[in-house]
Amino acid sequence: MTPFAKKLEQLRSDLVTQGDRVFDLTLRAVDCYFDRDEEKAREVIAGDEIIDRVDVEIERASIPLLAMGETDEHQIRFVLTIVKINNELERIADCAVNIAEVILTYGAEMTEQMPATFRVMANSVIGMVRDANRSLAELNEGLARQVLSFDDTVDQFKQEIGLGVERKVAEGEISVSFAFRIRTVTAQLERIADHCTNICEQVIYLESGKIVRHVAGGWTEPTEPEA
Repeated sequence: MTPFAKKLEQLRSDLVTQGDRVFDLTLRAVDCYFDRDEEKAREVIAGDEIIDRVDVEIERASIPLLAMGETDEHQIRFVLTIVKINNELERIADCAVNIAEVILTYGAEMTEQMPATFRVMANSVIGMVRDANRSLAELNEGLARQVLSFDDTVDQFKQEIGLGVERKVAEGEISVSFAFRIRTVTAQLERIADHCTNICEQVIYLESGKIVRHVAGGWTEPTEPEA
């Protein structure tokens, strides 16, 4: 194995470990929201510190690799993919922190029951984070495409929850403030799903050199990038 290949493999390993951290943080953020547990919320916010630190470490370690004179297209693409995915993972962690901060700020006021669909949406997003990271660890293009297929489902959940919340506010079943917190967290979950699709787009591009696009009917088949 060449010095470049060794450094690249270590970098990939570090990125997969970072993905595991982000998955764990996201899972705990969702749990603290459902449990309305302020202590768990504080742990999520504290856990973001190491993710921010490793984010910088991975980015700094990527730059020297591009100066090592590697000419293989796939290997160069791998370095660029690591940089992009690293950024997406950091943003997922930020969304998890935002969810936890809702509990620290408003948890005591959130006494109403959560919509049943909200749990389904949250579980779907957690699964997307898990599988996006696994697609990277295994360089599994097929799994990456499966994650993409869940994106529209998450969007539909968000829309359904939003309409349900509006109806319940109009009928006096829930307070406006509670509805606002639900809308806030569903928006964060949707952003996490979007970051997962971005990761999977990069995995597909890495392995095939092709890109996928999101259109009205879903995700396109991977195609060669335009010249």
